[in-house]
Amino acid sequence: MDKDRVKGKMNDAVGRAKRQVGEWTGDTKTQVEGAAQQVKGKAENAWGKMKDAARDAEDRVMGPHDKNEEAERKRRGAERERQEDVA
Repeated sequence: MDKDRVKGKMNDAVGRAKRQVGEWTGDTKTQVEGAAQQVKGKAENAWGKMKDAARDAEDRVMGPHDKNEEAERKRRGAERERQEDVA
């Protein structure tokens, strides 16, 4: 599970509680803040779901051997860039 999904769930829950408290107390500002936090949470959760889906699709397409090769290629590229920055 992506960290954005966890963060989104938390923002959604806190926003829902804040909105509800605003409704109970008649505080429109708190209601609006809660609703905005809920929207933010839902967006974060959706973004996290998309990232999870992309990661799952990559796992299905690339086998473990391909992933190890790609990671090694990225590591070598980063090392080469560091060496160029030094020179």
